[in-house]
Amino acid sequence: MNHHSANDTAAYLSNLSNMWTNAESDLGDIGETHRNPNEEFSFYLAIANGDLESIEQNCEEKHFQANDEGMGVLSKNSVTNLKYHLIITLALTTRFCIEAGMQVEYAFRLSDFYITQLDGIATEQGVIELHDYAVLDFTRKMKIIKNNFSTSKPINEALNYIYTYINERITIEDIAEHLELSESYLSRLFKKEVGMSVSDYIREQKIERAKNLLRHSDFSLIDIANHLSFSSQSHFIQVFKSQTGITPKAFRDKFYRTHWKTDSDTEDFFADIPNILENAKMEQKASSHKK
Repeated sequence: MNHHSANDTAAYLSNLSNMWTNAESDLGDIGETHRNPNEEFSFYLAIANGDLESIEQNCEEKHFQANDEGMGVLSKNSVTNLKYHLIITLALTTRFCIEAGMQVEYAFRLSDFYITQLDGIATEQGVIELHDYAVLDFTRKMKIIKNNFSTSKPINEALNYIYTYINERITIEDIAEHLELSESYLSRLFKKEVGMSVSDYIREQKIERAKNLLRHSDFSLIDIANHLSFSSQSHFIQVFKSQTGITPKAFRDKFYRTHWKTDSDTEDFFADIPNILENAKMEQKASSHKK
């Protein structure tokens, strides 16, 4: 049976050339069916530059839809066709944003997250809404990056390393070794470009992650402290209070979202995306610890 399957596959692959020749002939009768590359380049460049006004206009004009001129046909199923196009959009968006300064691992995780959301969408409108949400999200994040600071390649790599391993205990020695730089040089360059020391930045990022977990999850303080590799719950509380002025418990009491919308309505789903993403990270980390 496996031999028969292999033969079928080989026959199919060998026939691909003929299939393409026939398909190309059919498409040639139709004329140009794809957008000018310059138009697409402008779209991705606008995202990478944080040009929110241009991307909002693009979404309002509904350029991403099944019957839009120049869309191209990747599947005979209209929903699948849109899904394929969104995957391509996210792949290119990710690479444009990385080139423009977004941290590498962060960009890929964000793209992967939106692509996995396609599994639960069964309508053209659902894919279109996910597209608009995703490209606007990338654009907003790039706008913040552009407004905050521009960093050199070594510091951008250092920031990416910190983002990737923020749940672990990170030292300047770890980062310097990874970048093959001296600690003193990295320390001076980081302070000059970011405006704070490496250790202060790591501490700040851990607390930002803790704030998200306190807002959007039911994890206990000890769970969060362990997840972010603080030496103890008391140490976590001490650092959190020094950074924010209040204790983690007081922060959760003030900002915790007690009710999350969980029905299948599209608006509710998109409103809950940030919560889903943060909890997915926690579950993935917990699963890896159990293995």
